[in-house]
Amino acid sequence: MKIFKIVMLFSFMVLLFIYCTKTDQVVISTTAKNTTDLLSFKTTTAPVIDGSIDAVWAKATKLEFTPTVPDPGNGLFTGYIGDKYPATLRAMYDDQYIYFLAEYADKDQSQKLAPWYFNPITKLWAKEASSRTYDINGILTREGFGEDKIAMLWNIDNSTPKFTTQTCYASCHVFTAYNDYTSVGTLVKSVKTGLVDSLVTSPTYKSNAASGNHYTNGPNEKIDMWWMQPSKGLSYGKMDDNYQDYAGGQAITNLTGGNANGRHVDDIIVTSTSSTWPVGKPNYSSDPTQGSFANTQNLKLDGTGATVAVPMFIIPSSTSNYIVMTDTLPGGIAKKVTAVSSNGVLTYSGGTLDPNIGTDYQRLGTAANSAIGSKCVPSVVSTPLKNGRADIDCVTTYTGTGYIVEYKRKLKTEDVLKQDIDFSSLQDQPFGFAIWDKSNYQHAIQPNLILKFQK
Repeated sequence: MKIFKIVMLFSFMVLLFIYCTKTDQVVISTTAKNTTDLLSFKTTTAPVIDGSIDAVWAKATKLEFTPTVPDPGNGLFTGYIGDKYPATLRAMYDDQYIYFLAEYADKDQSQKLAPWYFNPITKLWAKEASSRTYDINGILTREGFGEDKIAMLWNIDNSTPKFTTQTCYASCHVFTAYNDYTSVGTLVKSVKTGLVDSLVTSPTYKSNAASGNHYTNGPNEKIDMWWMQPSKGLSYGKMDDNYQDYAGGQAITNLTGGNANGRHVDDIIVTSTSSTWPVGKPNYSSDPTQGSFANTQNLKLDGTGATVAVPMFIIPSSTSNYIVMTDTLPGGIAKKVTAVSSNGVLTYSGGTLDPNIGTDYQRLGTAANSAIGSKCVPSVVSTPLKNGRADIDCVTTYTGTGYIVEYKRKLKTEDVLKQDIDFSSLQDQPFGFAIWDKSNYQHAIQPNLILKFQK
């Protein structure tokens, strides 16, 4: 009897070994806790990109991570350093597309970027700051009114060697103390006449250590940047597709104080290089499909007084986060502001808006609990993304405690400019992930993640 039990146990173990080592065996674990690897499984049922979690997502293994705002050491992220945003990410793919589902905690929804408000004391219109502000003692004076956003970075054609080990930090030059050579004009007297008759342009040195621009480290290096921004594309169901390049490198960016930026929207290309100072700086084409424009114009108080900034368009009594471009076209519900009085009253075709009545257009709350009136005017007009910028479909849902972000992109786009990552080989792809919480440029970062495809 004992021998029989041993034989049966041995036979069972052999069968189990054979079954578990079959080459076509696919095991998908939904309970394993992954902190670095994002496992994308092959699906025959595509999820609907609508900001809700379809049943098919239950088959995907979650990547669990906590992006954290770093300390660049130059004050650029002051007031946000150490902030953490727990998140999960899932992925799947089929023969045409790759799909992503991001979920992360956020205590409040922030999508009204730097809104216009009216100051009843100065009687002027102004914009809220997009980041937190502090006094000279480091005390918070006002919460920021930036956007809740996410971003992903990918190494295009493995062109950026540092990306393998540094991912997002491979192009972030926030730690660099730039040498700012600002071009200034000097009046020169003529030797013969003693009169001032010429202007000579020359660079002067000054230090600038608080720059956060991105550029890669070699002329052939490019990074794909996916950017979910409510003000750019999201209102049209899109994630903004950008890329990062060399921008001439430090030999150029050091001369311009870090103002040279290697981050561009897709379809922008280098058209020439500058033959004047700084020689060699790349010149880029313009983008006819910007995802937004500033809702700003300058008018004179009472038509003849001081020039002040005011909204260009308003939607009377609206509480929306953004004005979309179609609202500003003939027949749209947005109204063009044509005049402003010394009391801040805005005139538009069909009526006036008096911000002195009630607090609907004014600042509210305290420093620790900053708020605005429900009808404060959006500072951005959102326009559609087109062509290469519109490669990524994206829909978000705010749950009351955080976000669900669902998005998809073709495994291989129609890109011929080397501005998009190509997933069609199903090779492992390192990536970085970032989260913004009601901020402008201060963001939490999770580097050194890797996308893997189950085949």
